[in-house]
Amino acid sequence: MASRLPPVTFSLKQFLQRQKVLGLYRTMMRTIRQVPNEDDRKYLRDWARDEFKRNKAATDQVTCTHALRFN
Repeated sequence: MASRLPPVTFSLKQFLQRQKVLGLYRTMMRTIRQVPNEDDRKYLRDWARDEFKRNKAATDQVTCTHALRFN
């Protein structure tokens, strides 16, 4: 029987950081929906997705905190 646990188990600190990142992403996407110009909306949505994908593999706490504060 296959394990139901994810391949990587997060520490509490990592789990909370991940929740912050997911919340930030959702908030950004909701806010971008309010931009009136469709071209600007598409640009911002693509930019946000690219930034989050680019930093997807970051696991270092300092790197994650820095990315959350300055992006």
